[in-house]
Amino acid sequence: MTEPLTLLGIESSCDDTGAAVVRHRPGAPVEILSNVVAGQTELHAAYGGVVPEIAARAHAEKLDLVTEQALSRAGVALGDLDGIAVTAGPGLIGGVLSGVMLAKGLSAATGLPLIGVNHLAGHALTPRLTDGLAFPYLLLLVSGGHCQFLRVDGPEAFTRLGGTIDDAPGEAFDKTAKLLGLPQPGGPHVETEAAQGDPARFAFPRPLLDRPGCDLSFSGLKTALMRARDAVVAEKGGLTRQDRADLCAGFQAAVADVLAEKSRRALAASPGITGFAVAGGVAANKTLRARLEAVAGAVPFVAPPLSLCTDNAAMIAYAGIERLRLGHTDDLTLTARPRWPLDTHAAPLIGSGKRGAKA
Repeated sequence: MTEPLTLLGIESSCDDTGAAVVRHRPGAPVEILSNVVAGQTELHAAYGGVVPEIAARAHAEKLDLVTEQALSRAGVALGDLDGIAVTAGPGLIGGVLSGVMLAKGLSAATGLPLIGVNHLAGHALTPRLTDGLAFPYLLLLVSGGHCQFLRVDGPEAFTRLGGTIDDAPGEAFDKTAKLLGLPQPGGPHVETEAAQGDPARFAFPRPLLDRPGCDLSFSGLKTALMRARDAVVAEKGGLTRQDRADLCAGFQAAVADVLAEKSRRALAASPGITGFAVAGGVAANKTLRARLEAVAGAVPFVAPPLSLCTDNAAMIAYAGIERLRLGHTDDLTLTARPRWPLDTHAAPLIGSGKRGAKA
């Protein structure tokens, strides 16, 4: 397909309900005509994390509203669209199912093509949405639920070079925030505290740097922070604001060191790439961005705008455009998937079960 394509994207994999309209003409920059996101931070604040049932109910209440807003802000009607793209997984199954059912209903009512999108592919293709990065490129996908190095050779061609064997960095940031009494989502609050802290005060480990390869681990780092916190509390009877800032700074520095070294290894294992890109919610962390850009060196470095790092429907719409140009669509048998690895040929990093590989 060489003509311009205009797609509606729908995203509901975790705790952000999104709808967006994106248009692309081959050879021209991508146009994000609208990008609406309804967050759920207040709904989950009292629980220290995302509650799947609450998230699913909120998606069901908001999906039609954000879709209507996205179409209105874009100035297009359903009849002006060329297709409907929706996150079909991976994610919290209640939320994913809500989005898939809405997309199916719209497709059935309008006759528009239905395109199921892997949420991770949305992140992985964001460098093309924002910067037009050509294939092949190296991507560090780093978010609340995922962390992996991917060689991206096409819209549906992903080779995993390594990834986390336990917690994702975003999950570790959230757990760190919870351990230190900071609000959720934890990443931005840990980053803010770290800016006032001494990263050298606490000697945190750099997991897996003593082993070859690009796999990562963050569970032990989180445990080390908990023990350091407990030691300070035992000594002083509590944490001062400076103690908390130093703990955050040390934790963030350890994550940055691990990601920087593993990125060096992934770059060395990726000849012929056009660039090194980072995507996902943790990519919004400015300290981590700076470290990764320094590691890239002469290789072009691409990081999306902060608004497109976190979950959004614009990336889903664009990934749908890429799939539609290949002639790949789905029918009304499209199912919601809680697990859906990008590299289906790689051995599972964290194991698998009857629902499939976790990563």
